[in-house]
Amino acid sequence: MKNIELFTDGACSGNPGPGGWGAILRWNGHEKTLSGGEKHTTNNRMELSAVIAGLKQLKEPCQVVLCSDSKYVCDAISKGWAQKWKQNGWRKGDKSPALNSDLWEELLGLLEIHSVSIHWVRGHAGHPENERCDAMAVAEAAKAAGASDAAGVADAK
Repeated sequence: MKNIELFTDGACSGNPGPGGWGAILRWNGHEKTLSGGEKHTTNNRMELSAVIAGLKQLKEPCQVVLCSDSKYVCDAISKGWAQKWKQNGWRKGDKSPALNSDLWEELLGLLEIHSVSIHWVRGHAGHPENERCDAMAVAEAAKAAGASDAAGVADAK
């Protein structure tokens, strides 16, 4: 299996509001950047979208180190929360609906294909790839908002 590094981040102006995501895939000295956005979304949906987009680029099962500053994504995967939500009909332990079940469903399917290890990184702490992903996400959020620059867009962490 190929060893891949996947760096991701999501951003949103308001929560909900216009949002964006950025991802960097790295393999064997090669790098690919991806980004996208939506007019009306949430920060968590953008965080999930970045991971999904990165994993969907992989053409065969891979060993992936996922680096994300999203505790929501990292904990829901590594602590088994998302799997438990699915088993419970997309309900959390307190019986309330689990949010973003459509994206979690897609991500859980991708996690069955790839061997993914989770590495949480502190956001806005100088991690070079996280800073790059954040810049892409903020730019996409601004584009989704129809803004000419990203000055008013910050990620909701």
